[in-house]
Amino acid sequence: MRHPHTRTARRTVVGALAAGLLCTTGLAVPAVAAPAPAASARDSVTPTRADGLALTPPMGFNNWNSTNCRAEFDEAMVKGIADLFVAKGLKDAGYQYVNLDDCWALPARDANGKLVPDPVRFPGGIGAVADYVHSKGLKLGIYTSAGTKTCNNAGFPGALGHEYSDAQQFADWGVDYLKYDNCNNQGVDARLRYTTMRDALKATGRPIVYSICEWGQNKPWEWAADVGHLWRTTDDISDNWGSMLSILKQNLPLAPYAGPGHWNDPDMLEVGNGGMTDTEYRTHFSMWSVMAAPLLIGSDLRKASEATLDILGNREVVAVDQDPLGRQGAVVSSEDGRWVVAKEMKNGSRAVALFNETGSPQRIATTARAVGLPGAAAYTLRDLWEHRSYNTAGTISATVPAHGTVLVRVQPDRNWAANPPAVELGLDGGLLLELGRPATLTTTVTDLGRTPATRVSVSLTGPAGWTVRPESAVRAPAVPTGKALRTRWTVTAPAGTPTGSYDLTLRASHRSPGAVRVDSALTLAAGVVVRPPAGTSYLSDLPWLSAANGYGPVERDTSNGESAAGDGHPITLGGVVYAKGLGVHADSAVEFYTGATCRTVTADVGVDDEKDGRGTVAFEIWADGRKAAATGVLTNAMGARPLSADVTGAQVVRLVVTDGGDGIDSDHADWADARLMC
Repeated sequence: MRHPHTRTARRTVVGALAAGLLCTTGLAVPAVAAPAPAASARDSVTPTRADGLALTPPMGFNNWNSTNCRAEFDEAMVKGIADLFVAKGLKDAGYQYVNLDDCWALPARDANGKLVPDPVRFPGGIGAVADYVHSKGLKLGIYTSAGTKTCNNAGFPGALGHEYSDAQQFADWGVDYLKYDNCNNQGVDARLRYTTMRDALKATGRPIVYSICEWGQNKPWEWAADVGHLWRTTDDISDNWGSMLSILKQNLPLAPYAGPGHWNDPDMLEVGNGGMTDTEYRTHFSMWSVMAAPLLIGSDLRKASEATLDILGNREVVAVDQDPLGRQGAVVSSEDGRWVVAKEMKNGSRAVALFNETGSPQRIATTARAVGLPGAAAYTLRDLWEHRSYNTAGTISATVPAHGTVLVRVQPDRNWAANPPAVELGLDGGLLLELGRPATLTTTVTDLGRTPATRVSVSLTGPAGWTVRPESAVRAPAVPTGKALRTRWTVTAPAGTPTGSYDLTLRASHRSPGAVRVDSALTLAAGVVVRPPAGTSYLSDLPWLSAANGYGPVERDTSNGESAAGDGHPITLGGVVYAKGLGVHADSAVEFYTGATCRTVTADVGVDDEKDGRGTVAFEIWADGRKAAATGVLTNAMGARPLSADVTGAQVVRLVVTDGGDGIDSDHADWADARLMC
């Protein structure tokens, strides 16, 4: 269930990406992409268990992220989830397992050494719950730990030394899935502990999917393919962008180890728990599906919004995860946070995720050949979130919103011409407006299809009171393959507009060769900004454009603290206390507008003393797209290190903290005494 550190420290998202531009899906000009990686490494993986279970990644629900050990976790709640699976169409979408996490048992075994279900939570016992779940055409999962106790502080009994007895109880109750955690393991070899439970489950004669949850500490992907059906590759996920991103990056390189009956498990889904935006949750769901990860819902379905259900119930995305070929998507390219991940599908098509890690929209591009498709006159490209099909001459690309993912499925298709050409809406550069000054921007409408887009028109609108005026053509009779309608605009915010982010909407329409009208739209977020004052300023006294943090919010003039705003302590590095600075947690990025008027950023940087010797991080200062300074990996024991960067001419300065390459546990980092000279 929970690793001891992360159980008590639930990570939450910070703030808004308020500047630059935010956009919906658009398709972009091609970029040079790396060759698709070979999959030959998978040939050396240990053979999987030959029991016919988990031939596609398990799909279902786990209560922990939504209820923890609270009293609401009970028989009625579990039965209610089963009912919702049916009523909300989740069962029909492929969700099958209703899994109980910790706290279902009493803290002590009975006189015969047997597990005892909590009679308050489960008055009918686990068998009755299993019967109910089975009556709905679903399956029941249960939890214990490969230790003397489970992970909860109440000390519920673990299965170490009781494997055969406990496994038989689970089988007798009708359990179909076991999550086997790693707490209180007494130092016993992990491979021995998990293999013993494998043998105990097999001895029951009941088919039970076996989920190894040892947090990736002993690299189970290297040895567990014939032990479990899935294995956790990382520490626990939390409901925030930094946690999800860190886990994603740790799981992506493990693609060669996944396949039918043996899956990499980057932990359950946080979709709908409230700590991320819907854009980020779509990324979460898209990337888990491309990685052929188990899809275990971790939100409270009793309170799920329509947006949450739309994400979880997107059958086209689920089909990517459940493709019977069982390939995990492989990274094609990842330059500057612009990721292309491609997954081979059984029918020969490719699912391609264009994932934008950064805090501002990016054009992300690859080609059909780069993702492993054969040459063809044209391809059908299916957008799995828009549920629309297009033809493309071979370019697979999009203008992707901050923290967003465009997920498409591409294949050679003799009927490609039945689909309209793929057309991208884009923007050259960012969109920052200084108060009292008009801004000029150029929009693009690019035809990526094999057929021309005809009768193309474009419009741009802003908030009430804003002036948006075209300075060049807004119509074109035809846009051929690879060409674009480029329109220059002048945008002015009215006097007195507060600083912040404001939506502009770019709309376009065109006709396919069959005269079918295709409408598209792109939302651009215009950031209204002010230049920093001349002289030297503390960065903690200036407004930021955006702030993303791995745990809790970015704090001004205190350390990161825990997950709540304002819970930090005086910034302290190596025993030295600082009155000013920024307290962050990896992975973190804080952006400031400098308007090409500033020269230097300086700070003392390091891991805050509040973590008692733990934490490894690396600091970077970026000036627009250029890395202007970096520290390398720093540990808590190293105290403060001076860092200075020349940012002359930069419009935006970005302060970045990464996890040092070992995950984001305890990575409380300080930009102490951070100053900007303008």
